[in-house]
Amino acid sequence: MDEHDSEVFVRSLYEQAAPALYAFIYRFTRDRALAEDVLQEVFVRAWRRAGHLEPRSDALRRWLFAATRNHLIDVWRARTKLSVTTYCEQVAAAPHVVDDVDRIVQRRVLTDAIDELTPKHRDVLMERYFQCRSIAETARRLGVSSGTVKSRTYHALRALRVLLDEGGIATR
Repeated sequence: MDEHDSEVFVRSLYEQAAPALYAFIYRFTRDRALAEDVLQEVFVRAWRRAGHLEPRSDALRRWLFAATRNHLIDVWRARTKLSVTTYCEQVAAAPHVVDDVDRIVQRRVLTDAIDELTPKHRDVLMERYFQCRSIAETARRLGVSSGTVKSRTYHALRALRVLLDEGGIATR
C-alpha cells in the first residue's frame, strides 16, 4: 500500500471508527484533551500499519480497540511514575480501571469471535457452556447424536481459540 492509499485508508477508518473509539477512551480518561491525544496516537499507529491491516474486517476493529487499550495502559503507567509509596497506593486503587478496560475489550472480542463461528459450532457452545447443558441434553435439544455434540464442541473450541488469539486474548 503506497502512502496515498494509506492516507485514504486511515481517513476512511477514522470516519467509521473515531466516534466509538473516542467514547471508549473518554469513558476511562474523563479528559477531552487526553482522549483526543490517545485517539490521534491510535490512528498514527493504524497509518503506520496500514499495509498490514485488512479494511472492513472484524479483526481491524479488534486491532483498533486493542491498540487503544494498550496506549491507555501506557498513558496510565506514565502518569503513575511517582514515589514508591504513592505508586503502591495507586496500584492498589487503580487496577479497576485497567481491569474494566480489559474486561470490555475481552467481552467485545469474545462476542465478535462467537459471531464468526458457524451456526452449528455457535449453537453447540451456547448450549454446552452458556446454558450449562450436558452432552445428552445438548444432543436432544439440537437433534443430533452425542458423538456429534462432542465433535462439534471440540472443533468449535479450536475455532474459537484461533479467533481469540487473533483478537489478542491469550487462551493458554
